[in-house]
Amino acid sequence: MNPAECGQRTALADSAAGPLVREAALALNTAYKRVSEMRPFPGSAHSHVCPRLRTRLNYLFVLLILLFSVSATPAAAPPNVVIFLADDAGWGDYSHSGNRQVSTPNIDSIATGGVSLDRFFVCPVCSPTRAEFLTGRYHPRGGVRGVSTGLERLNLNEKTIAETFKAAGYATGAFGKWHNGSQWPYHPMARGFDEYFGHTSGHWGEYFDAPLEDSGRMIRTQGFIVDVCTDRALSFIDRNKDKPFLCYVPFTTPHSPWAVPEKNWIQFRDKPITQQATDPAAEETDHTRCALAMIENQDMNVGRILARLDQFHIADNTIVVYFSDNGPNSYRWTGGMKGRKASTDEGGVRSVCYIRWPGKLPAGHTVTEISGAIDLLPTLTALAGVQRVGEKPLDGRDMSPLLMRQPVDWPAHLHFSTWAGKVSVRTQTHRLDHEGQLFDMRTDPGQTNPVNADEPELVAELAAAVKAWQQEMFASQDTVPGSEGKKRAANAVDPRPLTVGYREFPITMLPARDGEPRGGVKRSSAAPNCSYFVNWTSKEDSMVWLVDVHTAGRYSVTIDYTCRLPDAGSTIQLSFKSATISGTVLPGWDPPLNTNQDTLPRPPAESQMKEFRTLHLGEVNLPAGVGPLTLRASDIPGESVMDVRRITLTLLP
Repeated sequence: MNPAECGQRTALADSAAGPLVREAALALNTAYKRVSEMRPFPGSAHSHVCPRLRTRLNYLFVLLILLFSVSATPAAAPPNVVIFLADDAGWGDYSHSGNRQVSTPNIDSIATGGVSLDRFFVCPVCSPTRAEFLTGRYHPRGGVRGVSTGLERLNLNEKTIAETFKAAGYATGAFGKWHNGSQWPYHPMARGFDEYFGHTSGHWGEYFDAPLEDSGRMIRTQGFIVDVCTDRALSFIDRNKDKPFLCYVPFTTPHSPWAVPEKNWIQFRDKPITQQATDPAAEETDHTRCALAMIENQDMNVGRILARLDQFHIADNTIVVYFSDNGPNSYRWTGGMKGRKASTDEGGVRSVCYIRWPGKLPAGHTVTEISGAIDLLPTLTALAGVQRVGEKPLDGRDMSPLLMRQPVDWPAHLHFSTWAGKVSVRTQTHRLDHEGQLFDMRTDPGQTNPVNADEPELVAELAAAVKAWQQEMFASQDTVPGSEGKKRAANAVDPRPLTVGYREFPITMLPARDGEPRGGVKRSSAAPNCSYFVNWTSKEDSMVWLVDVHTAGRYSVTIDYTCRLPDAGSTIQLSFKSATISGTVLPGWDPPLNTNQDTLPRPPAESQMKEFRTLHLGEVNLPAGVGPLTLRASDIPGESVMDVRRITLTLLP
């Protein structure tokens, strides 16, 4: 072997990937050199061995270098994932859907730069959709039975999309409305998110300078709630831009209360509404104006996050998703569809869904096959190449072949929608509504002309499918002993106890929403989600939270309250099993209602909020176990005791 050839081999060996590879390559090079220097005895029967051995060593050397050159090629970086979820936005609330009264260029850019799922279905209301997105499974399977009083909680044996991406090494954060459980381990930080900022309940009563939760602690913020939560999402991206992340941004709008920044409202305050609801007589034009103003504010915040991805040069390797959780929360334009929020008709459950991944997904592509929120988990895990966590069978399907325009056999399937005992089912072309009426959705989006007489076999087939689906979904739900056959009253509290006392998350907030008023105590409004207890005037009155204390130990107890100044001084008692702690309601604290927050009058079912003060009741030793946590008064010197927003229990070290 000549010196030049030897030098080339040495250089190749030195450049091979990794120390072990270099050592192997150098050893082969040395062996080749020694064999090359061997001189077999002339005429020997083995005189052919050296040339053959040199040839084989040469092939092996080249193969080793090629093999590890390939293995040394950097793998493609895992894509980031950003998921935007609107609250109560209808399919028709976007300019990309054809609404000429609103401008949503940033949201639209996700569609034009990616893929639009044209027939994408969610649930009629908020928490069920969120559960289906998180798990890829129909929400009744996960125990989600309502939107408040604990009924919104996702069973602990369900695994979420956040747990999947976290297990794959992603940083995970959620910023906004959660709505699938507040107390640990239902809390978002127990369901796969490294950090959480926002409100865990279904709706929030303060949109300006709101008190929000920051990973377990309440803080008072400054600014409009959507802007503030977006600020936190941007901070999360800033801190994790150099590694894969999943950033979930569930906006709080256009859910009521009807409150929006003045700069957005000015654009709509006097704007004529030219595209009207399918039932124009039911539309309240100011509600439409405010909802669209909220959407434009939301679009601005989507744009802020998209711009940050561009700034860090990570947009090309970030999957961006945008969709809404149900139909519009007021009667407004939906392209002629029947229904709104809380309806199982087309307008109540159809949402936009846009998915963008530059360079990977074709820009401007439209998928016409029916799909839904239950399909997002299997689709996003497939796109990102991560292994799903959890073994329960999925109801959703991986849509990635359709997104990528890959040839695929795509069997027809059914999509079911349910709420308040009503079920409808959608095929690619038809919908059977909750009354058993069949409609051809290709020609009749308003569901005005039933075609039962023309399609009796399809009606029978779909009716049978609905019956089987109901049996499968609701027969599998856990039944609480003693509750069989009992009809739950409106806003009744979930019989599953509230979980308290985990070392890994020692703070447990017990809002009035999750408690039960007894005696003369009432909620501040019909909607429990952002309510507080009022009308506490008697020693016979009480408020009760059914809790499951996980860890026996010493707890600090605080109560967020207001109290008329003349009524200050009541003696109160909090008890659980054998544990009791007492205290005095001092000082009096009677702030005004925040009536200056709303752009339009607040719906009567929603509470007007106020600034609550924290009363430090003291410390108490709580035993482990399940039982009622009861707050009552033993002495009432004035006309009332106090209004109660929440009790907070903190497990001490």
